[in-house]
Amino acid sequence: MLTLERARELNGTMVTEEHLWLHAKNVCYAMGAMAEHFGADVEHWQAIGLLHDYDYEKYPEEHLQHTREPLLAAGLSEEEVRAILSHGWGHCSDVEPVTELEKSLYTVDELTGIIQACARMRPRGIRDLEVKSFMKKFKDKKFAAKCDRELIRKGCELLGMELSQVAEICIRGMQEHAEELGLLGTEA
Repeated sequence: MLTLERARELNGTMVTEEHLWLHAKNVCYAMGAMAEHFGADVEHWQAIGLLHDYDYEKYPEEHLQHTREPLLAAGLSEEEVRAILSHGWGHCSDVEPVTELEKSLYTVDELTGIIQACARMRPRGIRDLEVKSFMKKFKDKKFAAKCDRELIRKGCELLGMELSQVAEICIRGMQEHAEELGLLGTEA
């Protein structure tokens, strides 16, 4: 089973840009909170989240096309690779998310971008970010405009959860790592 340590090691062979590491960590910690919500293995879900953009830096135009074989060769299971591939469903992969892990990764990948952007604008960062504030920013299509809101809504539908519920879980997961994520705010 993929561990966080192994995910860091594998990512380290492909990811050098700080902003991509930061995104991977945001997704990692949000996925840990989602795992907790579903009663699943927190570290395993975090490891999948950390590794989800394994090939993106080197192959941005062919994202996820250089993931399957190298990760299988590195010892990941078919299920783990499938989970990673499923986060690109509909835009760079035809692997439909079906498990709670896959549906969570599909949703959280984009969602964490908006949460991070919200937190960066606040004096206390993510430490006091509430769902109400997040929802206000989510509705503003110009805010964090590159984050695909329709994909997030679709992911929440797949999960059978309200957007506000998923956002609350992810915010909580990211709050626990505010310092590491650089989300302590301007007051820090």
